[in-house]
Amino acid sequence: MPRPVRIRAVTPREGFKVYLEFTDDTTKEIDLEPYLHGPIFEPIRRDPRVFRSVKVDPQMGTVVWENGADIDPDVLYQGLTPAWMEEQAAQNRAATHTG
Repeated sequence: MPRPVRIRAVTPREGFKVYLEFTDDTTKEIDLEPYLHGPIFEPIRRDPRVFRSVKVDPQMGTVVWENGADIDPDVLYQGLTPAWMEEQAAQNRAATHTG
């Protein structure tokens, strides 16, 4: 079974963008703003210095911040929709069908 692709390095860029290097030697520039949703990400959204303190946790192979916030490396590698957006879309669909 092949090992999952993880993040090897992160470099903060302008705004909420980061440049990521993955363990399969691919690189991507990703805007993390859609993923910074919920209370744990509030200080990261509010203070650019906190956002820029992002680093890679070598054991988890993903981006992390000092307050314990992290983002699933599979989501970033595959460019998946953030979970909160999927939940909101499902709620909107449910509201449309019941109204």
